[in-house]
Amino acid sequence: MSFKIRFKIIIAILIVFATAVFEYTAISMTKTAMSNLYWGNTGNDVAKVQARLKAWGYYDGPVDGFFGVKTWLAVRKFQAYNGLAVTGIVDDDTKVALGFTTTAQDLAAYRSTSSAGISDDVYLLAMLINGEARGEPYIGKVAVGAVVMNRVRDPRFPKTIPGVIFQPGAFSAVEDGQMWLPPTDESIKAAIDAISGWDPTGGALYYYNAARVSNYWIFTRPILTQIGRHIFAR
Repeated sequence: MSFKIRFKIIIAILIVFATAVFEYTAISMTKTAMSNLYWGNTGNDVAKVQARLKAWGYYDGPVDGFFGVKTWLAVRKFQAYNGLAVTGIVDDDTKVALGFTTTAQDLAAYRSTSSAGISDDVYLLAMLINGEARGEPYIGKVAVGAVVMNRVRDPRFPKTIPGVIFQPGAFSAVEDGQMWLPPTDESIKAAIDAISGWDPTGGALYYYNAARVSNYWIFTRPILTQIGRHIFAR
């Protein structure tokens, strides 16, 4: 075999190898981590979770890709049976328990994306959540943020997040200074979820701890739900 033929064969092998490496790298770069899933989400990731929960006997609803009440209850049941925090949210620990693992690089990228570009509104809402709902479950933190967002959309309240938060007498954490503590990462995530549209309260404009009420007018408001120690009302 001549030198030229051997050279061409080597070049061809190198091209094939380089192409394979490029394709593998491209696939790896486009791979993304499954986002946290919760009530109201839709899509293929929700359907995957539903199918897994159904196969394991936790879910008896349709695999339709919609995260509704049946999916939420099934996730909570799975979490309770597996020693996880019972939140109804398909978070990182729940995804791993369900068998939906991600690479460390993917997970780091997802967390970086989740915490990147924190706006003033997000940080301010996170401060209020931290002051008002510190010690509450995660869904309770989101619920407090959702009340602020519901007020922003209601014509009876200010039209901005700062306007709602600093409306005189609106929130005790503003009055007693609790909101000025640095917000936790969980409070920041809860603020992002609330601003993104998650409302576990079903449209509440008010919330209160019945054991700490000083203004009994709040008892005249129609109750929607209770999350943690807070009662949410219209």
